[in-house]
Amino acid sequence: MFAYFSNPQNVLHLSSNMLGAGLALLLAGIYGAYLYAGHLPIVVLVAMHAMTIIGPTLIKIGYVMRLLAQHRMGKGLVTAAV
Repeated sequence: MFAYFSNPQNVLHLSSNMLGAGLALLLAGIYGAYLYAGHLPIVVLVAMHAMTIIGPTLIKIGYVMRLLAQHRMGKGLVTAAV
């Protein structure tokens, strides 16, 4: 498991997937919780409201993972200026 996260390319790919999933959850949650005009069961309505919290959380975690992966990828390219 730790070998997977030691490769910055793997982390970058995972972060892109997390960003996409978080955006999809957020948009689906907003639509179902606030924009849908039909009647929904209370369990589905609570799930839609939860998605409006889980979606941005995944976006934030994915963004931080993306920054860390890009930092680790660019770390070997920096040379000292003499």
